[in-house]
Parts: sequence; C-alpha cells; structure tokens
Amino acid sequence: MPGEDELIAWLRRRAAGKGAIPQDGELLGDDAAVLPERERWAVTVDTQIEGVHFLPGLDPATLAARLVAVNLSDLAAMGALPAYAFLALAVPAGFDHRRFFKAVLRAARRYDFKLAGGDLAASSQVTAVLTLLGRAVRKDHWLRRSGARPGEILWLGGDVGESAAGAALMRQGAVLARGKVRLPESFIASPAVRAAARRAVLRHLAPRPQLDLGRWLAQAKAGAAIDVSDGLARDLHRLCRESGTGAEIDFAALPAARGFRELTAALELSWRHTLLAGGEDYVLLFTLPPGTEPTRELGCHRIGRVIAGRGVQLIHGGTREPLAPLGWDHLER
Repeated sequence: MPGEDELIAWLRRRAAGKGAIPQDGELLGDDAAVLPERERWAVTVDTQIEGVHFLPGLDPATLAARLVAVNLSDLAAMGALPAYAFLALAVPAGFDHRRFFKAVLRAARRYDFKLAGGDLAASSQVTAVLTLLGRAVRKDHWLRRSGARPGEILWLGGDVGESAAGAALMRQGAVLARGKVRLPESFIASPAVRAAARRAVLRHLAPRPQLDLGRWLAQAKAGAAIDVSDGLARDLHRLCRESGTGAEIDFAALPAARGFRELTAALELSWRHTLLAGGEDYVLLFTLPPGTEPTRELGCHRIGRVIAGRGVQLIHGGTREPLAPLGWDHLER
C-alpha cells in the first residue's frame, strides 16, 4: 500500500493529465489551495459515513461517484456549476485509495471541476467529506429556497421514492458487483418487479445530479428551488418555511418510476409514504410563474402550487388534508 506522499504525487499526476492546464496539478500538494479567480461562490459540503449513508463493503468507486453526485445536486439547486472540490477521506487499512480517486477524477472531467485539495486520515470506518465550490450560471444570481410566491406552480425534476426502495433492498442484502445488481435470495418476485428492484438499487447508489435543470432554472428566473434529499414532504416544508408561504400538492400527480408500486408491495412498504418521505431522490423541487414550463427533455412534472398562508396541503382522492414534514432528520435517533 503506498504512503500518503506517494498517493498525493500520483493524484497530482492524474489531476494534471491529458487536457489539463499546468495549474491544475499545482492546486494539490501545498497546505492550502490558491484559487485563481476572485468572485462569489456557492459552497456546499456533504458527508458519506459507512454504516450511516452506505453499507460496509461498498465499492470505493461507487462511493466516490455517489459522494460527488449528492454534492452536485446541491449546486444544481442553487443554479451553480461546479468549479473546485476539496475532499477529506478517512479510511481503514486495505481501502483502495486509487480506485476511489480515479472515480473522483472521472467525475471531475465529466462535470468540469478540479480537485483542489483535502485531507487523508486513517480510521476504523470509511468517512468521506466533499466540499464543492460553484459559480453562478447567471452572474451573481442564485436560486434560493426563499423565492417562492403565492400563485407559482410547483414542479419536480423527476420521480421520487425509488431510491428509498433501493436502500430497503440493500438492507436486505442486495449488492452491486461489477456493474450488475445482485438481489437477495429472499426477494421473490416476478421478472418485472425484479427489474424494477435492480433499477431502484442503481438509483440509490448512483443518483443523477440535475445540473442541466439547475442551469435552465437559473436562466428562466425560477422562484425557488431545493434538492429533494430528505423526502419530498420534508423538503417542501423547508422551501415553504423559507419563502413564508404554503403549498398544496396533488398526490395523483407525483411521478413514480415504472414498477414502483408493485416493488413497494413486494418489499411490504407503504407506497404512499415512500413517495412522500423516502428521501435521497436528488431531484429538484422548484417553483415557476404560471405560463413558464421546463422544456420537455428535462423530464419535469407539475405537482401543485404555492399558496398564501402557512402549511402544506395534500390533495388525494378528492380530499384535502394537512401534510406533515415526513422524511429524514439527520439528528433524530
């Protein structure tokens, strides 16, 4: 196993590889990175902890890609594009550092940001912390949770609930190995439901940050935006609280993945609760003025509207009821 200095030297060579400018490699190696521009930044940080955010034994490359994706989702919700990354990694002996960092650098090339520094440490469990700095799509203009106004339309950037079903499958023993999902032997279902199960595991392990949608929203002057990471209901409450508004959503309009309802039945989960509270969907929830709609290729769904007052109402089967902030709270036990 290489020492820290050898790993950093290898990482600098990889970061300053084909197509890089000389300064790319110079961002790494000192006690701090010197960034070349002076401008306003959106800054986000996210943590992936073994046993909390993912199960032990996860492929380091999958972990790296997931860590980057969840951070990119935060920047997308701000109307920002990634520029620089700082990564702190604490791992036990035997962890494949190079496989992890190769995946980080692949993501950096794909999404056009540079790894600018970080920290390495030994630990009894894997803990990875990534900080991303992003530039505004429109100069000095950011999407915020506080921008919603009564009368605006609520939209979702994609389906919800599928990642939570994938997490449930992994807790039962599903694994991703060599790019293929292996379902637990105890999971007995039809071929169609098993296909939905494999898609759910991949959705959980490999979320797709909606940077293109964030770019479009920033240019379209969206009212408010938030990424759905802790459950649709909880994150909608957060958006409304910051905007000082209420909202109503149509349950029948909530988008679900193909085979989702049958999959939740096979897993003995409430499909309604999983849609509303599942979490880790990493799609954008946002508001637009009436008459402004995302382009079709962005795959968005109209789910409700912003209203005056406070609280969130759920319309379901002709009835209207208060919707609690269901979802994940990182500090609850």
